Amino acid sequence: MTSTTSALKGRGELRDQPRTTASGPTTATETTLPTPPDADRRRWIALAIVMTAAFMDLVDVTIVNIAVPSIQRSEAASFSQIQWITAGYALAFAAGLVTGGRLGDIHGRRRIFLLGIGGFTLASALCGLAANPEMLVAARIAQGATAALMVPQVLSIVHATFPAHERGKVFGLFGAIVGLGAVSGPLLGALLIEWNPLGLEWRAIFLINLPVGVAGLILGRRFITESKAPHALRLDLVGVALVTGGLLMLLYPLTRGHETGWPLWGHVSMAGSLVVFAALVAYERRKAARDGSPLIELSLFRVKSFAAGIAVQTVFGIALGVFFLVWTLYLQTGLGWSVLKAGLTGIPFSLAVSVAAGMSVQKLVPRFGRKVLQAGALLMAAGVLLYLAESERYGLAITPWQMALPLIVMGAGMGLIVAPLTDAILSGVPREHAGSASGLISTVQQMGNALGLGLVAVVFFGVMDDRLAPADIGPAFVDAFEYALGWVAAVLVAIFLLMFALPGRSAASAEEFADAEDPATSAG
Repeated sequence: MTSTTSALKGRGELRDQPRTTASGPTTATETTLPTPPDADRRRWIALAIVMTAAFMDLVDVTIVNIAVPSIQRSEAASFSQIQWITAGYALAFAAGLVTGGRLGDIHGRRRIFLLGIGGFTLASALCGLAANPEMLVAARIAQGATAALMVPQVLSIVHATFPAHERGKVFGLFGAIVGLGAVSGPLLGALLIEWNPLGLEWRAIFLINLPVGVAGLILGRRFITESKAPHALRLDLVGVALVTGGLLMLLYPLTRGHETGWPLWGHVSMAGSLVVFAALVAYERRKAARDGSPLIELSLFRVKSFAAGIAVQTVFGIALGVFFLVWTLYLQTGLGWSVLKAGLTGIPFSLAVSVAAGMSVQKLVPRFGRKVLQAGALLMAAGVLLYLAESERYGLAITPWQMALPLIVMGAGMGLIVAPLTDAILSGVPREHAGSASGLISTVQQMGNALGLGLVAVVFFGVMDDRLAPADIGPAFVDAFEYALGWVAAVLVAIFLLMFALPGRSAASAEEFADAEDPATSAG
């Protein structure tokens, strides 16, 4: 063990972390059934399974937007129903993430993951077989709820299964998956709708989940190692009610605000959510003191890396929520491009995210620490500003090739952030609380995205006239897109400043860098 790790342990930042021995990591605080992770090669197969599930969820979030016009035409769905097809998933997903993570800590992360992926697959089948819009909305809500069981287990299984010196590589892969999922959803949706396999039209975007989900369920039962919190925790039902109610009170008005004209009840609901969250904090503090089984482990926020990382993750979610929505509207409505052309335009961005994510965790973060994330924020802001300059220069005549460089720069910046940020947030978290921490990470990201979507009404639609002649739609969308890009760049600069609160280098990165500099320390 290096001196850096010893110092951190002495300060209490690594309480309940696994002790690494010559034969592999062991821990007195984590219940793991089979052999230690270092001796179990099956963990890499398990990693592929949970990463595939994460990719499936990321794609499913974005793929539906592409299919909305097809759903509306074929099912004669109302505008409100179309909104609920997307909003229902997001609300159920965000509201259940913290609970899903805690259920994994209590009942076993493999068990809850398998329950989640099985339910997600079944809900996908119901979406694809929906007989009417009402059934599709209900199935989408079920999809979101089951995804909330599945997704938090991904990070917590990684955190509980892989020792610190391997997590850099793993989170590099996770960052690549995030980048691919962000852009692959619209592209895959466009291809499926364009090809129309078996005449399924929009139904194919849901039914494609079936073979993937069934394979994940079968392989997961065989290869994923079970792990859970060592102490007999109980589900905090009052905490579940408070966190679910508070999130719905905040996210529902943000999700529907623009369509409903931002009514008074929406503002009252959002203000009331703050009261509910305050009650949640007070109750969870008492619950932890009484029986040690709170839904949200508030002690996590005393870990500097976790608290700072959660703040960065929230604001980063706002930037992504604004950009991806206005970008889609700009390409398809403003420029009038087909869904396939718009989807193909995102390929440079996706590739850049994947490459940069792998490099950031494996090569750069162990040497430069927090500076890599800050460089990513500035690089992403530079890409946004470059995109803004290209849009102003070419206007409606811009081509995908002229967008390629800004998208590559933006993607590289995002790749430098997404993978090491997750590692930085979880680096000081005790393994017994991995599920709760993972659920919180995903929840604040969803909150950030929802806040970003709410801001679109201000920074995009807010600068356009309510009634536009057909000839004015293109120029108005281009101008609004450029205005929104300025806001995105400003948020990214704010993220750069927030990152100063992150530790200069996580414990795992410090140990990995020290071992690389002096191999003798790895035997100490």
